[in-house]
Amino acid sequence: MTAIDQSRTVAVVGTGTMGQGIAQVALVAGHPVRLYDAVAGRAGEAADAVGARLDRLVEKGRMDAAARDAARARLHPAAELAELADAALVVEAVVEQLPVKQDLFTSLEEIVADDCVLATNTSSLSVTAIAGALRHPGRFVGLHFFNPAPLLPLVEVVSGFATEEAAATRAYETAKAWGKTPVRCTDTPGFIVNRIARPFYAEAFAVYEESGADPATIDAVLRECGGFRMGPFELTDLIGQDVNEAVTRSVWESFFQSPKFTPSLAQRRLVESGRHGRKSGRGWYSYEEGALRPEPHTAPATEPPSHITVEGDLGPARELLGMIREAGIGVREEDEDRGTRILLPSGGQLALADGQTSAEFRDVVYFDLALDYRTATRIALSASEVTGWETLRQSIGLFQALGKKVSVIGDVPGMIVARTVAMLVDLAADAVAKGVATPQDIDTAMQLGVNYPLGPVEWGRRLGRFWAHELLDELHARVPTGRYAPSLGLYRQGYVRPEKDEAGA
Repeated sequence: MTAIDQSRTVAVVGTGTMGQGIAQVALVAGHPVRLYDAVAGRAGEAADAVGARLDRLVEKGRMDAAARDAARARLHPAAELAELADAALVVEAVVEQLPVKQDLFTSLEEIVADDCVLATNTSSLSVTAIAGALRHPGRFVGLHFFNPAPLLPLVEVVSGFATEEAAATRAYETAKAWGKTPVRCTDTPGFIVNRIARPFYAEAFAVYEESGADPATIDAVLRECGGFRMGPFELTDLIGQDVNEAVTRSVWESFFQSPKFTPSLAQRRLVESGRHGRKSGRGWYSYEEGALRPEPHTAPATEPPSHITVEGDLGPARELLGMIREAGIGVREEDEDRGTRILLPSGGQLALADGQTSAEFRDVVYFDLALDYRTATRIALSASEVTGWETLRQSIGLFQALGKKVSVIGDVPGMIVARTVAMLVDLAADAVAKGVATPQDIDTAMQLGVNYPLGPVEWGRRLGRFWAHELLDELHARVPTGRYAPSLGLYRQGYVRPEKDEAGA
């Protein structure tokens, strides 16, 4: 099944920001486009707005005037739904209310030809439920564009329970022909991106609620250590706290209130107070005139230890050994079976976050996972009341000697980056196991849809077969709500040690 021919009409119903963006994408790809809105006059206004966007493309040298003029000639506002009768594809971008969408597509089914593909741009409703009102739901598919549609490449092509393979393939190939990067998935709450991205926000909010660190410090650690483009507090302020919390709540309720997707009480209170982020002037941060951005906690300079002893394999942090030697600090390695740890001259220990807490052990400091320890500019350390001051001081000095800023946070299991990444890996493994999408499409979606530095499937591979499972196992033992219980998908993908398989056989 090939893409819809450029000569065929694409209709867009709903003329808000997304509707206009989708219309522009189809128009620039060469299709005749018809815009329809239930409110009289809005289709014409939207056509003018799209034309103005094309003018700006010409001004910026991204489109020539002849192509702009030809595109404008192909764009037509429609006064009646009946004017969409010759469309080969209808994309809906109206209000996110199930009855409204069902009524619209029921009416369209009486108007368009049998070979017309019907598509919804919904981000929160079930594609299966919308199609449930149709006589022929097989031609119905989700085409979830990301805002702004003309700029962002990702399109989630969502197959509902009754969607026929031919319709999904036609929609996929059409999005590809439009210059987009489509990914395919089944009809699951949140699809790929909004399902798998929940821990990025949820774990940061949980660390905050556990008094582990303030928003500015958590954001800085995830950016400067985890490699994420933005931290979750600043990102949700940009998205809108009301919008982000509504998506989280929708996914949680759609999964029958699964603890994996439990919303944040702190974010709920923020929304209830009217602090919706940038658009309201205040969110996690203040955007009022003259407001200063809070600085992340950064430890003052201190002397590094003269030497360290490393017992076992540092695993994802093994590249630290070369960096420590390059900094002029003596390193002695011992092959021990007692686990992985760095022994400091103080007699204390430094260990990679593993889901345990410093309070459980005598004189231990944990350090967080980094996307790349060489390029990371900040490292988080956690300590408890029983951690010796000299051990903490030497730990701070060690990472400062490697050129890192150091943020000391509270004694929270899994710290910040480590627990976030482990949960992302887990949800991705769960989605693969349940046939939501392929590993490749999941990684593509998360990198293009939310700018993750690595896809979660690839991240899991790089960290090793056991890492995410074992960290979540430890977290689950300390927070036994079910939130951190490793998924069956993670188990099936071989992230547990062979001896555990044998013991359970």
